[in-house]
Amino acid sequence: MILLSVALGAVALMLLLPSISDGVAAICIALEQTPKRDAEPAAGTPRLVMLIPAHDEETLLGPCLASLARMNYPPDGVTTIVVADNCTDATASIARAAGVRVLERADATRRGKPWAIAWALERIGDEPWDAIVILDADSLVDPDFASALAALPALRTIVAQGYIDVSNRADTALTRMAWVWSAIRFRTVNGLKNRCGLNVPLGDGVCIGRDALRNAGGWTAFALSETWELYASMTALGIRCVGVPTAHLYAQEARALRQSASQRRRWTAGRLQVLRRYGARLLTGAGIPWHQRLDILAELTALGPAAQLGVSAIAIVIAGATRAPGWPILVTALAIPIARIGLYALNAVARGPEPVRTLAAFAYLPIYTAWRLIVQIGALRLVGNGAWVRTARHRADTDAALPDKGERRR
Repeated sequence: MILLSVALGAVALMLLLPSISDGVAAICIALEQTPKRDAEPAAGTPRLVMLIPAHDEETLLGPCLASLARMNYPPDGVTTIVVADNCTDATASIARAAGVRVLERADATRRGKPWAIAWALERIGDEPWDAIVILDADSLVDPDFASALAALPALRTIVAQGYIDVSNRADTALTRMAWVWSAIRFRTVNGLKNRCGLNVPLGDGVCIGRDALRNAGGWTAFALSETWELYASMTALGIRCVGVPTAHLYAQEARALRQSASQRRRWTAGRLQVLRRYGARLLTGAGIPWHQRLDILAELTALGPAAQLGVSAIAIVIAGATRAPGWPILVTALAIPIARIGLYALNAVARGPEPVRTLAAFAYLPIYTAWRLIVQIGALRLVGNGAWVRTARHRADTDAALPDKGERRR
């Protein structure tokens, strides 16, 4: 029974890390112990490259390119490049028809998005640009996306992450829940990190300053989830990763569990790969503040909201049923992550569109949570040498139409 308590305590501690980090951030903000930031952006219009690594993306590439063409940004300040990576469909011809630059890559051994990015960066490294934005081919961007990034001070020296929303929020219960998880991440959690100077995790639409990339030794992120590795490597080097909530972009969320399984396994395995490669360096390396160490450890060990809820609930049942030594304390500790996610989710639902329908979508949560736990377990076999697998796409029901500005800003 003592061993059971120790095991449950270890689980509780891991699940508590995000709550502890958020709590420390809130205290720092309340006490106004936050770092000072540059007040003014650099003079002139930053030259941006929108880089889209695309493998057989003829279904959704057109709307993505159309949204980029509608950005409110000087035409001579932005260049869009599509990397047609080992394509067997019309990806390259669609990109050319849209009037953007196309780089065609064929490499049967180094397959996947990270290798396509590295290959493209080698070919444009000597060209004049200040920052590069890496977009998935299913993404749609706000008209103000580029200008929000360009307004950042010292853009060349930092990494910036936009607000990733869900383009097909109203499709199914699964996509509605995905919208809530997105709001929790990019509005609430990243908001806390930004205000107290912590690096934010990175994903679709990441913007990398030219000097930041050079100081990092070029592109070195080849894990199954390259953005988790980019986040860890930049943090280890002391390079800032900031969230930009006004740089809004939208990604297509899978409508069904089967469609998203490969993506979730890849993300989970990639995060575990990064934890294994960078964990010791992040915990012991010089120059990393203690709160940043705590926070990135919390991020790299986190299970995701639904899986955290599931593990916490299972552990509470075990502790209560067995009356393991210290079980009241264990149950209390395990309930904190549930309360944190619940409060964040309710806040997101209340502030978002169609709150009643969104709240009703959570009737599907028990099934989704069980599925997520199964996916987490299945991801373990990919940690060693799993191959990159493209996420299945579906054609949108309508043209690339963004939500109205009032809905986007809520």
